[in-house]
Amino acid sequence: MIYSEAIQFLYGLRLFGAKFGLENTFKLAALAGNPQEKLRFIHVAGTNGKGSTCAMLESVYRASGLRVGLFTSPHLVSFRERIQINRQLISEIEVIRLVEELQPLLKQFPADHHPTFFEVITVMALKFFAEQRCDLVIWETGLGGRLDATNIVTPLASVITNIALDHQQWLGDTLGEIAFEKAGIIKLTIPVVTATDEPEALVVIEKVAREKNAPLKIIGRDAALRRPDSAARCPYLPLPGEHQQTNAALALATVEILQNQIPISDEKIRVGLANVNWPGRLQLVQRQNSQKILLDGAHNVAGAKALSDALEKNFPAARRALVLGVLQDKDWQHICETLAPLAARIFTVPVASERAANANDLAVACRAANPPAEIVACASLAEALKKTADEDFVVITGSLYLVGEALEILGLSPTAESERGLNEWSAATQPVPAGR
Repeated sequence: MIYSEAIQFLYGLRLFGAKFGLENTFKLAALAGNPQEKLRFIHVAGTNGKGSTCAMLESVYRASGLRVGLFTSPHLVSFRERIQINRQLISEIEVIRLVEELQPLLKQFPADHHPTFFEVITVMALKFFAEQRCDLVIWETGLGGRLDATNIVTPLASVITNIALDHQQWLGDTLGEIAFEKAGIIKLTIPVVTATDEPEALVVIEKVAREKNAPLKIIGRDAALRRPDSAARCPYLPLPGEHQQTNAALALATVEILQNQIPISDEKIRVGLANVNWPGRLQLVQRQNSQKILLDGAHNVAGAKALSDALEKNFPAARRALVLGVLQDKDWQHICETLAPLAARIFTVPVASERAANANDLAVACRAANPPAEIVACASLAEALKKTADEDFVVITGSLYLVGEALEILGLSPTAESERGLNEWSAATQPVPAGR
């Protein structure tokens, strides 16, 4: 097998859709030797900020000298981004080997219960991290939490970043229902930390924590922790935006509650946060012609509001052009309402996805939200970038898929076009999650 064949095999697993439930993942992990039992985890769920919080935790623990696995999704360009150790992407050779070793195990499942793409790569990651003897794994949920494939682990701590409306067709139509799914990662007696500030969601998280006898720390409400920076600004954090300050406080609180199990000095924490890197989230690119491009995967309304706040605070005087592409299954009308007033020129584009919202529809919504603006529907991101070549400041946003495509076009990431399609998924026949 060569790498492209391994990717094609993983691509074929998309035919099995996305299923909620842990039975397949537990069975596949058992067939693979239950690698999760050899590892320590911090499990991270939430609507927004999961990836950034994971990146901060990884950077802090790596700065302390640990060998740290990182499992996140989706990937921006290469599938290999999803499975990293000490921020080194899994190699093509290891992807091939793991696919070859898991293929025979998949034959032990009946055709109507075949593991999905995400279930398979979850066990791939577990197997790889165990083989590589990781000291700690930062483990991000894929979708929801309670019935997400990642939820077969028992972590040292559970982290819930926040709760907002997203993926309602899967997780519920209210904040309470969504919180119930996210709170499913809370385990018996295992501490949980959250930055959730929505009262409806907090009620649910607090109830589940009580039922599980899990100590709960709520960022922004509980008393300040030992380190003053944990409840205040982190001046050395390179990621801009107030929401990243909240994510940093969440990461620091997690480190604090695990001090007895994994001691880390204040100096190593500062070094870790000062060197955190997470592409595609308020990532500022300075081009050779002095043009500035801000890349941000604001893919839901809460993310769009965070981007809007960050633009007003960090780039208040900039004359902005906006390049916007959103997935059809997102609340793209409200995303347009939030972001369109921020720019004088707006270029709507299709996302390179089967689920892309129509660029003309986006243009209509943006025009309603900002009538004086020049608004152009483009056939592609490449066309929009040509039309904005003379702009001083361009914001590209609306989807992480779009950000990944931009990183490739701008030459900031190796091209792996065939691998972006692995982010696509569709529903499979399944019961509606409890809490709906």
